[in-house]
Amino acid sequence: MTLPLLLWAVLLLLDTVPGPGPRPAAGAGGSCSHRCGDQDGLCSCHPTCSGLSSCCLDFWDFCLEVSPYSGSMMGGKDFVVQHLSWFNPTDGVICRFKESIQTLGHVDSSGRVHCVSPLLYETGRIPFTLSMDNGRSFPRSGTWLAVHPSKVSETEKSELVNETHWQYYGTTGITGNLTVTWEPSALSTQSVTIELWGYEETGKPYSDKWAAKWSYLYPLATSIPNSGFFTFTPKPAPPTYRKWEVGALRIINSKYYAGEKDVQALWSSEHALAWHLGEDFRADPEAWARAQCLAWEELEDQLPNFLQELPDCPCTLAQARADSGRFHTDYGCDIERGSVCTYHPGAVHCVRSVQASPQYASGQQCCYTEAGTLLLTADSTGGSTPDRGHDWGAPPFRTPPRVPGLSHWLYDVVSFYHCCLWAPECSRYMRRRPSSDCRNYRPSRLASAFGDPHFVTFDGANFSFNGRGEYVLLEATLTNLRVQGRAQPRTTSEGPQDRGTGLVAVAVQEGNSDVVEVRLTGEGRVLQVLLNQEVLRFTEQSWMDLKGMFLSVAAQDSVSIMLSSGAGLEVSIQGPFLSVTVLLPEKFLTHTQGLLGTLNDDPTDDFTLRNGKVLPHKATSRELFHFGADWAVENASSLLTYDSWVLVNNFLYQSKHDYSFQPLFPEETVPDPSQATEAAELCGDNDFCMFDVMATGNLSVGNATRMAHQWHQHRVQSLQPVTSCGWLAPPPNGRKEGIRYLLGSTVSFHCDSGYSLFGAEASTCQADGTWSRPTPMCQPARSYTVLLSIIFGGLAVVALVALIYVLLRHRKRNVASWGSQP
Repeated sequence: MTLPLLLWAVLLLLDTVPGPGPRPAAGAGGSCSHRCGDQDGLCSCHPTCSGLSSCCLDFWDFCLEVSPYSGSMMGGKDFVVQHLSWFNPTDGVICRFKESIQTLGHVDSSGRVHCVSPLLYETGRIPFTLSMDNGRSFPRSGTWLAVHPSKVSETEKSELVNETHWQYYGTTGITGNLTVTWEPSALSTQSVTIELWGYEETGKPYSDKWAAKWSYLYPLATSIPNSGFFTFTPKPAPPTYRKWEVGALRIINSKYYAGEKDVQALWSSEHALAWHLGEDFRADPEAWARAQCLAWEELEDQLPNFLQELPDCPCTLAQARADSGRFHTDYGCDIERGSVCTYHPGAVHCVRSVQASPQYASGQQCCYTEAGTLLLTADSTGGSTPDRGHDWGAPPFRTPPRVPGLSHWLYDVVSFYHCCLWAPECSRYMRRRPSSDCRNYRPSRLASAFGDPHFVTFDGANFSFNGRGEYVLLEATLTNLRVQGRAQPRTTSEGPQDRGTGLVAVAVQEGNSDVVEVRLTGEGRVLQVLLNQEVLRFTEQSWMDLKGMFLSVAAQDSVSIMLSSGAGLEVSIQGPFLSVTVLLPEKFLTHTQGLLGTLNDDPTDDFTLRNGKVLPHKATSRELFHFGADWAVENASSLLTYDSWVLVNNFLYQSKHDYSFQPLFPEETVPDPSQATEAAELCGDNDFCMFDVMATGNLSVGNATRMAHQWHQHRVQSLQPVTSCGWLAPPPNGRKEGIRYLLGSTVSFHCDSGYSLFGAEASTCQADGTWSRPTPMCQPARSYTVLLSIIFGGLAVVALVALIYVLLRHRKRNVASWGSQP
């Protein structure tokens, strides 16, 4: 090699490693510098490379893993870059989030590289890059998970002791000291500063000038010991700061100047700043709050009507809990957590619409009584109240009213304090936040696959298909929704078992959303979740905001996926296999195909092949096996992950349907005499359960199938449509008994004292969705004395008229008699 060529090669190698820090072990084609996620080249920088042993040697140096991996969107969380050490730093560390927001990092005494998360106005996975040459280049990249402030663990934020006292401070009888606590070890410093920050949204609503902003206001304490405890007596805010009514405390190292942004910090929860408000509030809090309520009411009347695009609430609590693709538990009123429903007295459980409304990013809320009845604000102050700003925000976030949590606080929560909690003007609030009834609610449709595997389609057809391979469970052209599954035989330490198969992986994508895969892994059958083929961790968060979907994990054995269309998936471990349930809103009618059938209320065409041919509704098991094989996934459209050579060799390089695998068909099953009695007692008339017991010889497998099938049936029953007649008003100057407005429900009417009922005493909801009787009227009632006077006076008049009539008749007869005499 000539000297110039050698020099050129050396320069090229150096150019692939911008800045100081760990050097790659190979040249441009063999480095992950600026290449994270790529599979092309001499080596791979894709998340699947670890299992395939194809990673570039510097993969972990450039494709970053961080710990912790999540924190509040309020920022201030210090995290460490794993697998990356830098013992002799010569330049500054800069962490850049979303290509635009930069924070200063640092290197600790152990050579570990740290970043601090910035104040964001959004939740979800935030891409970040890392510079180790003071910002000249950013060749390293990773992902940070920003979460809703309410989902941050208690140890990661400061706590307002007796938060209600903070938010009512200055109202009648609420005075004294306030206390804030925190975990001292969360901030490695001897002294701290406690600050107040305020949140506002400025500019004309629903214009491009509408902006969200956090502002540093003033310190509550400076350079106090980091004891984890601070008590103070609030003073009224100076006039300059009185406009802020929503805010949070921030605790930082005293070495930072007051209000310094994007430094390690502990934030409190956002709250109503009653304790901070001015002298005018403390002088007459009720009058002050009433004025604020009236101003809010005036503003609301000028803003667009967001109620028209909200979905109707489910009619019953059972529907609300079952329709999990569109509605999710409101943690402020959760039956699973003791039904502590502070703002909704009378309710035991509330749900929120998962997705914000398309135009105004608003949210629906639905609350239910212990009897499962939808609770309306027209009947109770504890009723469901819709939100101008969805509590969870809405993509693309960052601007009002889409800022998670905070837009909701400004437009729905602090106004509730003004009108309902600090002043007796709640009727004004409820008029502008009226509950939705359920007259237009249509339940989602349900389909499931479980066990060996057995399928129950959206239209109720059921069949078994125990092929080995990867198959299309569902395709819906309406939103380009795709759900795919991988099925293989039960495996133990002794190798594959049985002639049956079951689902071991399920993947989903809708449009250009992220791809989520849920799969079983290892002999312990552990549930593993992958996002775009990268394994996710749930050690810190059980909820994730992803592109085009929300993801929730419960108890490490169940995953819920809520898509932007309102479709939902629930994947759980049932015995040795996965059970998957798919929920689709009614708009998917006539738009589905695949193993879960053609959703059109006609089960006879659910066995439709790719070419459009329909198998008979009572097709044989072998014909149905051909139907299943016809829906094998094609490599070009596969959503599933191949991150081990076992998966590559068995599924990627092979036919997606294994034609060599010979399954066990139902007509071939022979019961084991030694298990016949136990199987009959366990399964009863459940054919799916009985088949799995005979196919595996294992009662526990059959029991898991039976339970999955029963759960499906329970969900289907919960999602049955019900007839609602809508809210029925009480009569003016009267009242009603009954707040349930579904088929067969009866509402009774009564009048206030001094009024009499004119009309029906009761009305019943009929099958056609109408009430049997209209609301009656309550008219003023006359006293008994007056009534008796009228009655007897009337009788006296009648008697007098009768007497006069008799006298006149008598006189006429006498006159006639005299005239006949000679």
